[in-house]
Amino acid sequence: MNFRPGSRDEPEINLIPFIDILLVVLIFLMLTTTYSKFTQLQVNLPVADAQAQRTEPKEVIVSVSSDGRYAINKDVLEGSGVEMLTRALTQASQDSREVVIVISADAAATHQSVINVMDAARRAGLVQITFATQQSGSQRARGKS
Repeated sequence: MNFRPGSRDEPEINLIPFIDILLVVLIFLMLTTTYSKFTQLQVNLPVADAQAQRTEPKEVIVSVSSDGRYAINKDVLEGSGVEMLTRALTQASQDSREVVIVISADAAATHQSVINVMDAARRAGLVQITFATQQSGSQRARGKS
């Protein structure tokens, strides 16, 4: 007979596999749950055609020659004063503030004649101004090859 006191192993619960299974179940429930949106008001949104609303801005092309003459949309102006340019730009823009002024000045045109166009546009209330340019000869030659 064995009368020695035996060592009894105390049962212990291993929690790591239990936590792993709970996390997998939690992730499964999170992924399969559908969330529905509840709103206070039922709203039927109006239908609109987005392509029809998109409009291109109107352009007014102001040409400045090397001798200081002006043309607005290919109509040559008789004078060269800022007041005359202001009246012509106001008439060409048809009192719209969304017009883009495109200044197409000759390379030999004086700086003052271009400034006159910019001043006339400012007086007419037209603030969107851009300049027309062309590529240099070396870039044109590179682009063709």
